[in-house]
Amino acid sequence: MGPPIQISQNPDIRYLGRILGDVIRAYGGDKLFRQTEYIRSSSVDRHRGIAGAEAIDPGLDALSLDDTIAFVRGFMLFSMLANLAEDRQGIAAEPEATVAAALEKLKADGIDSAAVAALLNAALIAPVLTAHPTEVRRKSMLDHKNRIAELMRMRDAGLDETPEGDVVEDAIRRQVVLLWQTRPLRTQKLFVADEIDNALTYLRDVFLPVVPKLYARWEKELGQRPASFLRIGSWIGGDRDGNPFVTAETLRMATGRNAAAVIGHYIDQVHALGAELSVSSTLAPVTDAVEALAEASGDTAPSRSDEPYRRALSGIYARLSATYAAITGKPPPRPGALKGEPYAAPGDFRRDLVTIASGLSASGKGQLAGIGALGRLIRAVEVFGFHLATLDMRQNSAVHERVLAELFNISGVEADYLTLDEAARVALLRKELGVNRPLAAPWHEWSEETAGELAIVHAAADVRKRLGKDAIVQWIISKAESLSDLLEVHVLAREGGLWSAESRDNLMVVPLFETIADLDDAPAIMAAYFALPEIAPHVAARGHQEVMIGYSDSNKDGGYLTSTWGLHQASAALTPVFEQADTAMQLFHGRGGAVGRGGGSAFAAIRAQPAGTVQGRIRITEQGEVIAAKYGTIDSAATNLEAMVSASLLASLEPEAMGAKEAERFTAAMDALSDTAFAAYRGLVYDTPAFRDFFRAMTPIAEIATLKIGSRPSSRTKSTAIEDLRAIPWVFSWAQARTMLPGWYGTGEAFAAFADKALLTDMAASWPFFAALLGNMEMVLAKSDMGIAARYAGLASQIDGHDAIFGRIKDGWNRAHDGLLEITGQTRLLEKNPALEASIRLRLPYIEPLNLLQIELMKRHRAGETDPRIAEGIQLTINAIATALRNSG
Repeated sequence: MGPPIQISQNPDIRYLGRILGDVIRAYGGDKLFRQTEYIRSSSVDRHRGIAGAEAIDPGLDALSLDDTIAFVRGFMLFSMLANLAEDRQGIAAEPEATVAAALEKLKADGIDSAAVAALLNAALIAPVLTAHPTEVRRKSMLDHKNRIAELMRMRDAGLDETPEGDVVEDAIRRQVVLLWQTRPLRTQKLFVADEIDNALTYLRDVFLPVVPKLYARWEKELGQRPASFLRIGSWIGGDRDGNPFVTAETLRMATGRNAAAVIGHYIDQVHALGAELSVSSTLAPVTDAVEALAEASGDTAPSRSDEPYRRALSGIYARLSATYAAITGKPPPRPGALKGEPYAAPGDFRRDLVTIASGLSASGKGQLAGIGALGRLIRAVEVFGFHLATLDMRQNSAVHERVLAELFNISGVEADYLTLDEAARVALLRKELGVNRPLAAPWHEWSEETAGELAIVHAAADVRKRLGKDAIVQWIISKAESLSDLLEVHVLAREGGLWSAESRDNLMVVPLFETIADLDDAPAIMAAYFALPEIAPHVAARGHQEVMIGYSDSNKDGGYLTSTWGLHQASAALTPVFEQADTAMQLFHGRGGAVGRGGGSAFAAIRAQPAGTVQGRIRITEQGEVIAAKYGTIDSAATNLEAMVSASLLASLEPEAMGAKEAERFTAAMDALSDTAFAAYRGLVYDTPAFRDFFRAMTPIAEIATLKIGSRPSSRTKSTAIEDLRAIPWVFSWAQARTMLPGWYGTGEAFAAFADKALLTDMAASWPFFAALLGNMEMVLAKSDMGIAARYAGLASQIDGHDAIFGRIKDGWNRAHDGLLEITGQTRLLEKNPALEASIRLRLPYIEPLNLLQIELMKRHRAGETDPRIAEGIQLTINAIATALRNSG
């Protein structure tokens, strides 16, 4: 047996790496194993600085195309297994990121449990799953990985056999073999239906069991039962911004499949409770309410005549079965013998469960009242209802304008809406909101775009009617730039009964402010919105209003430092606007996985929010590969949800540590840094004529477009302008080329130009916002490699001025690197974060050969070679590099 394919002190990585080495030798052949091991060990030695190992690409030239594809798969699988091992060891988890730790800290700060309870009773904390395409791995690969994680837990527990009787060690090895023999690339582009099913896997198999268990833990730590503040959201099937494949049909599909899953889960749980609650009325007192439920059930079986809880649960089971059939149009998987009326709402189902729990509580010493499964089921119904996850609707403001213009024109309200100025639009829209009538005549033949939007509106109204208003709560407006953008959605929502002047159960209209200019305008737009008499009563009745802020497009627009500061300032500037309106602010953070799209530690990011901007209400997008990384297993999901809640508690209740004078100095410094960084970033990305072509030649942006990783196009239009490119492929491309430009460019120039370096050091030490900004930037600087990036830049040699452009990039990286070390007082990147440093250093020797192979394959592909193995090899390297980098999209 040869040496293992690993370098780590983590015993799990050594163990799994040894198995992978054995599998490569057994199934790939001795030659492949020797080649792989030679390249691996040579690359490791080079990164360790061992004399004689200076060559950057040892052994790669000896690989045939078939060998290359097999080699890339081996390195990709090692990275996947290393990720699994690190997640198990909690490498990236903050030790203080638990609710128990947060409560201890708040207690030390003089915040009592009553204040915590009051906050949570009005709170909403929600991760929101989106289908943004940065998850390059097939679900089959993730399934095998998760099975290995499950088997490793059995191994930890000292089990020799699985419940099925397999030897645990053999079962792990078999899963690694299956990984080796599973095709890692999709051959077909994902459809929206596939994305819905993928999300449902996490919702059903992870969130449904995890969330009630977390609540049970928090109840003990809080000493009381909090309201159900943690909820789960989704965009998948409702986010139609730039995705023509999201329709009324997909919205119904997403909500229908979610409903079937959650009600099916309830049916199983009630069945299990019926088996457990064998309480006899001859041996224990029974409340009148339980007796009434039992009598109403229709269960007259003599064998259960003295078992009122079982009879009551039989009736509940029958009603749930009928609910399943009514909502899904199909019989339940396990039909009951009794007939029952469908539940009109989840609250009615919960009321029956609480009747059971109250009856158990009144019996004897009440020891059955805390029966775990029943308590968890009640909590699940509160959190998940009949909808499982709240589905957001999202569309671009330009689409709303066109649709409404057509409606106004055909109905005779206004022939030239698109030509009106902002004031005239607002006046017309306010007038229209005062009239309670639809604009769309059902017999009129509308344009395809308008017909599709009207169908979505009516589908959403139907879903809310069948599943409850929590099934769809938000309608998000991408590229919200004006007050009229918000009012247009109110008028469109009225077409399906999603908004009316009389209702207090209206859909919430949510602006998404994305660009730097939009973020600057956000406070004025929201102040004008709250001041409208047509709007104010509805906001007051709801008690809160959501605003979404976009990390991705603001970064692409203004660069990392300016975007991060602009989001921080916009959040802070919105606070007095909401206070004046006497309503709670609910910020929705549109974060991605990469730092250039708001990625990094969610715990640190939430804690770094401006004072007064969280207050127990926050939603955060979870996108692409981040979903599998954070919520792929029950353990990782519990850890990450706990971190999100604990950070929200601290951000909401911790006393403000920074004084007014210090805040003024720090703000002035950030303004100056932001101005310099913005000018440097815009000067390179938008004001350098050849930069667009240089970017497309240097990075694998064109090759990424061939991956079957999402249902949505990579650009909003057919334009090749960077303005029109989606932020995801923009960031993903720079990550593949090991440049990570969106995560740092411009900061080096800002640091170098700022004279008071001591002030920056003070900011890093005492301001969570600046510390988080530096921490995230430090991570991407550590993952980037200007030597490798220079080789990618060689792909752009035909672009005029390519040397000068890359020279600016390299100089900017050096300034960012040196400036960060000076501010933080370190001698090397991540010196103060040894766990993350070890994690990244583990991967670098495995990423570098993949980059070199990708460059060579791209050269051949772009030169016109048509061997399909070249295209496959490029796609595999993209997959493998993304797996190794983790948060790259």
